[in-house]
Amino acid sequence: MAALRLTSITLCPAAASPSPSSAAAPRAASYACAAARGLPSLRLAAARPRRGDLVRARAAANPAAENYASALCELASESGTLDETVADLEKLEKIFSEEAVAEFFDNPTVLRTEKAELIDEIVKSSDLQPHVVNFINVVVDNSRAELVPQIVKEFETAYNALTGTEVATVTSVVQLESEDLAQIAAHVQKITGAANVRIKTRIDPELIAGFTVQYGSDNSNFIDMSVRKQIAEITSELEMPSVTLDV
Repeated sequence: MAALRLTSITLCPAAASPSPSSAAAPRAASYACAAARGLPSLRLAAARPRRGDLVRARAAANPAAENYASALCELASESGTLDETVADLEKLEKIFSEEAVAEFFDNPTVLRTEKAELIDEIVKSSDLQPHVVNFINVVVDNSRAELVPQIVKEFETAYNALTGTEVATVTSVVQLESEDLAQIAAHVQKITGAANVRIKTRIDPELIAGFTVQYGSDNSNFIDMSVRKQIAEITSELEMPSVTLDV
């Protein structure tokens, strides 16, 4: 399975298991901090948010996730911190996508003080903004930690709509250099006409070499430059119909 790396590039417009208990805190904290430390944000240029009402391209899968994301997006837009907030949420998505972390925070048998200690560790490791810290505390207090990945997706949808941003996922065998990712971002921007392009990367050894690019609101657009595809095409060309020999 491909592993998601939340490294991102923003390109501006071209000139033209068992439920955890309190005993699970050290394990959850260890995972959360390790995940947060491995999430660099590579930004070629800051995206410019556009003023106006919040517009969504699609309905939320979960109304609660939509409400959280809407409130956070409006706050970030008003404070001019949309770019910083989306970067913070990428870090949280990585941490809270681990089921053990969400279960720890949503477990009613875990003391609030223990949850606060883990939140503090996450904040220190991820260098989160104050309003994102408040957001996490509200989510945890309402026992909604399992919704964090969905909230992040809803926020990103709103962010993309507000800033005219296209998101492209680049899958490769090894992490590509920033210059290569910038060229891919420029190509996606050219063919989509998007004001901005953000790149997310995945690592998938099964590609053998090369890379693939998925973009579009539903990831329906696909560019395959992988060796796996080339091998499949060669194999298909070499296939011959079966021949029966009469003896």
